[in-house]
Amino acid sequence: MRGVGVIEFGDPDVLQIVDLPEVQAGPGELRLRVHAATVNPTDTGIRDGSRAERLRDIPPPYVPGMDAAGVVDQIGPGTETDLAVGDAVMAMVVPNGSHGAYRESIVLSADAVTRAPAGASHIEASTLPMNGLTARLSLDQLALSPSDTLAVTGAAGCYGGYVVQLAKAEGLRVIADASATDEELVRSLGADVVVPRGDDIAARIREVEPGGVDGLADGAVQNELAVGAVRDGGSFASVRFWAGDERGINFHRTLVTSYDHRADLLDELRAQAEAGILTLRVAASYPPEQTAEAHRRLEAGGTRGRCVIEF
Repeated sequence: MRGVGVIEFGDPDVLQIVDLPEVQAGPGELRLRVHAATVNPTDTGIRDGSRAERLRDIPPPYVPGMDAAGVVDQIGPGTETDLAVGDAVMAMVVPNGSHGAYRESIVLSADAVTRAPAGASHIEASTLPMNGLTARLSLDQLALSPSDTLAVTGAAGCYGGYVVQLAKAEGLRVIADASATDEELVRSLGADVVVPRGDDIAARIREVEPGGVDGLADGAVQNELAVGAVRDGGSFASVRFWAGDERGINFHRTLVTSYDHRADLLDELRAQAEAGILTLRVAASYPPEQTAEAHRRLEAGGTRGRCVIEF
């Protein structure tokens, strides 16, 4: 079975086609024939060695990938599921050694897998699980009420875009940042107010909301540059584990692996995608042999939508 992984850590060119053993679904598990795997920033940490500490007792190859979409092709004995062989599905994957989404076949717990949005291609469906669940988790942590005001940095990105759309669906007022070239995109996602992105983001948001926002989802990882936009006693969600200690603000570290095995939440996201609440955005697709190019494009910045590896 083909996969894409690394034997030695480094730049995108270390990514290579690797031969992986066939896998079989056991009790409580499903096997997916993977047709699409999304390229996310977390994947670069596996490739370049910045996550090597977690892999020190595991032999290579190391296969990245946290998003998979494809077809159920095996159901383990005794597995309780409403899915059937041949169903189009999607799932979030928590990589571990060669167990990552960049592979032709993967075995996952049945409670991590749900149907793909009706009418979506495998490529489109693969862009939803990890980023959608991360957005869902941030909003759950912030625990805002309808009519509260949420600020979103990095709103043009996949995580930020999903936060904007989910927040609007829940009745929140959204202030989002954007470059001049992304302003129209961010408005189309539903942001009520768009402010220029930059190091003065807190001041820009305070111009709109002088008392400070009730919560902030920091997709752009601006940390201390953004926290000034939050009111005293408000909430701040970080996707890179940053936390301050000031003004009674509640700091949350959004670690999406805590929503592993949450097919129920992923299925809610599926329904929202089908209803047009969430937009599945694809930047480009690549064959496995061109995965390095997909990583280069991601690391160059400015990608709107996700690059996807198509098996």
